[in-house]
Amino acid sequence: MRKAIIIGATSGIGQEVARLLVQKGWHIGIAGRREDALQCMQQANPGQIEIQCLDVTKDDAVLHLNELINRLGGMDLFFLSSGVGYQNRSLEPDIELNTARTNVEGFIRMVTAAFGYFKQTGGGHIAVISSIAGTKGLGVAPAYSATKRFQNTYIDALAQLSQMQRLNIRFTDIRPGFVATDLLKNGKYPMLMQTNKVALHIVKALKRKKRVVVIDGRYRLVVFFWRIIPRWLWERLPIKN
Repeated sequence: MRKAIIIGATSGIGQEVARLLVQKGWHIGIAGRREDALQCMQQANPGQIEIQCLDVTKDDAVLHLNELINRLGGMDLFFLSSGVGYQNRSLEPDIELNTARTNVEGFIRMVTAAFGYFKQTGGGHIAVISSIAGTKGLGVAPAYSATKRFQNTYIDALAQLSQMQRLNIRFTDIRPGFVATDLLKNGKYPMLMQTNKVALHIVKALKRKKRVVVIDGRYRLVVFFWRIIPRWLWERLPIKN
């Protein structure tokens, strides 16, 4: 039976991906900060799900991750779905720093632990949820877009490092557009996608072992045009969401 660890599985995309993997017969370990949500998911499929409370911003997160891996009996796929994002036009420092703690510090903590595990055990698959927001700096959400660009670059670097060290570690960087999750509940966003449809795209991409996935076709077009906009013009665009 294939085994996956999903970090950030208590809601949103992570929860939907967990549900789909269970349906496909995977044995999964799910982690997040809300123990009640984890227990509820486990009760629905007790034979396939192991749970662990975990906060990626805490120093003990790797210890808890290792405990979950041991209870699961190993892992073939590490899927990181935890992240935060806020619009911050007033540039409140606490909001920016909190975003960086989760999306940079927590990201590094979890991904390096997974890399080390797969290096030691002979290989595996690391998949992360980043965002199309990493394409350009967004004035309404500076830390969010910057930390997502960081995640894109970090996975690029680890993929190169894996090749340099001749490791059998595969990577998938998943970059959704706007998804109807709790992170976006306080704003109006165009082309909003439902989490179940996004999760279906993700599971298909994981099966195909795709390196970078932009979800969906509309957002692939958006990203294409964003990339070709010159900096001088981008900085003058009134991007609101």
